[in-house]
Amino acid sequence: MTIVPHVSPARWQARIYPGDLSQMSTVRADLRTDLTGFGEELVETMTLCASELTANAIEHTRSGDRDGQVLRALHEPEPGVLRLVVVDDGTRESSPAIPAGRTEGEWLTAERGRGLLMVELLAVRWGAYPVVSFPFCADLGTAVWAEFTLGGGQG
Repeated sequence: MTIVPHVSPARWQARIYPGDLSQMSTVRADLRTDLTGFGEELVETMTLCASELTANAIEHTRSGDRDGQVLRALHEPEPGVLRLVVVDDGTRESSPAIPAGRTEGEWLTAERGRGLLMVELLAVRWGAYPVVSFPFCADLGTAVWAEFTLGGGQG
């Protein structure tokens, strides 16, 4: 009898990208490669969400600074659920959140601030947490995640 249960190896390796928007095509291509065998709709939905979360990390955190990086990971936290995680290098601004208090007219004319709303609509659920949960480490990075249900066609 073992004390530690058997844990299968990770299906996907985490990928690290330079914090530069010019990397977005590589981020999308790598995700499509990692999701080979899954249904086209799931792949496209996750690619769209990964693009948004990665761009947000680059634009709104220290990941976009010189030598900044963004980490992208995939895993199955439970059977039938695929979780996308994007980790940044630490906050420059506020935590990830959908803008609150906008009127309908402001939403119609807004040029920014729709990305997380899109993720909320496409994912089953999403959220964010600090990489290190101690209060004095809050600026060390944030993991933003989105979960998707798996349908037919998975690999």
